[in-house]
Amino acid sequence: MEIGIFSTGNLAGDPSVGATTTERLRGLVRLAQRAEQAGFDVFAVGEAHKPPATVSSPAVLLAHIAAVTSTVQLSTAVSLITVNDPVRLAEDYATVQHLADGRLGLMFGRGVDPGIYRWYGLDPAETVEIASERYDLFRRLWSEESVDWTGRYRPPLEGFTVVPRPLTDRLPLVWQTSIRTRALVEQTARYGDGFFANYVFFSAEQAAPHVRYFRERYAAYGHGTAESAPVGSGAKVHVRLRSQDALREFEAQGYDLSAWPYDTLDEAIRHSALTVGSPAQVLDKIAHFQEQYGGYRRQLFSIDLPGGTVDQMLEQVDLLGEHVLPSLRATYAHA
Repeated sequence: MEIGIFSTGNLAGDPSVGATTTERLRGLVRLAQRAEQAGFDVFAVGEAHKPPATVSSPAVLLAHIAAVTSTVQLSTAVSLITVNDPVRLAEDYATVQHLADGRLGLMFGRGVDPGIYRWYGLDPAETVEIASERYDLFRRLWSEESVDWTGRYRPPLEGFTVVPRPLTDRLPLVWQTSIRTRALVEQTARYGDGFFANYVFFSAEQAAPHVRYFRERYAAYGHGTAESAPVGSGAKVHVRLRSQDALREFEAQGYDLSAWPYDTLDEAIRHSALTVGSPAQVLDKIAHFQEQYGGYRRQLFSIDLPGGTVDQMLEQVDLLGEHVLPSLRATYAHA
């Protein structure tokens, strides 16, 4: 199993508390370094284009992190295939791949906030088709040295070559995250990509049918058995050695649960991928999702506390690294 940390660098809703934008961005660099020191496999940053997020350009941030790390795999937690030109994406991430000596992974998604699409001149009703077309083109740009292409959503290309060329024409395993759209899950299965089930708001029982559908389609396209399909999972955690301390700290941050389909924090913790508690409780939650999903090979943790400090998040990395990571490695060594 690959185990990592992911973040979009969210700020607190109240600018008078928590880290500043500069502190959060620089803090993500420190988090990546600490994740590497703690033995995590992956450090990933997501892309968002409205507050409270601070990361709108993952490629820029990952290029900087590449310069101050040496072993941890760097990745996008999501790169929005809808609002970005595939040519720009291919050029940016090929550049990062060179700077990181190949330590680059990619995760693409359509984006969960339809309100941003109009800022980029996109019709929200067409974003599934846009995402599909742009991802198809991205794959060709990466793997083919000279591309002739015509589509609906960008100008045509004739004999176009991405500069710099990627280190290898063959893409590393690309992860796709889509929690709403079966058409994009279908595309993920068709290409044999990984499906990252980032159903942080959902229970394992609610999310499992989507995972099963991906496994069935992956096998139908002839990539392997349904059991061997590459599946990952995201979880939000706040951990302390004593669960009471974790709950007290989390509640003191005033974390906004308004987007979550639960009435209380206790209900969210019991049912969703949110775990606020002890290392043993984190391990129990992962075991439950593993059982419901039929096993999976990538686990990423979100440790963002928008009202917290960078030092608090660094401490979370240390706690997970010392008290959760070894048990996950031992239990899921062959996942």
